[in-house]
Amino acid sequence: MFKRILLAGDGSAHSLRACEKAVYLAKQTEGSSITLIHVVDDIPSRSDVMDEEMKLRDIPDHRKQRVFPLQEMIHKETVPLTGKHTFGDPGPTIVREANDGNYDVVVIGSRGLNQFQQMVLGSVSHKVAKRASCPVLLVK
Repeated sequence: MFKRILLAGDGSAHSLRACEKAVYLAKQTEGSSITLIHVVDDIPSRSDVMDEEMKLRDIPDHRKQRVFPLQEMIHKETVPLTGKHTFGDPGPTIVREANDGNYDVVVIGSRGLNQFQQMVLGSVSHKVAKRASCPVLLVK
């Protein structure tokens, strides 16, 4: 039923449960694969923006390590996995990937690591559920 699954993960307990559900969905349909998107919400400093020779930054390894448990869970279940680590505003970045990537479903935890931002700006999962053009599975 769902062959192309987009899993949004940040390493939180909710994203681990979302990963379990994504693996379950993938195992129900032969040929399914999971793309794990990890969005690092990191705004460049003013000096970075003013620097004429500003270079693209790589995601630091300590940030990537947050989603290693999700990657290990998927590999353990022998589900094909593609990983994407990117900087940006998590909600719009996940929605853009979901809509541009022609996914069958987005699986996302109902809460992430940044509780303050969820209270002030609205939750990432809510933004994804409202704006993604494919079905969205919110996992508590």
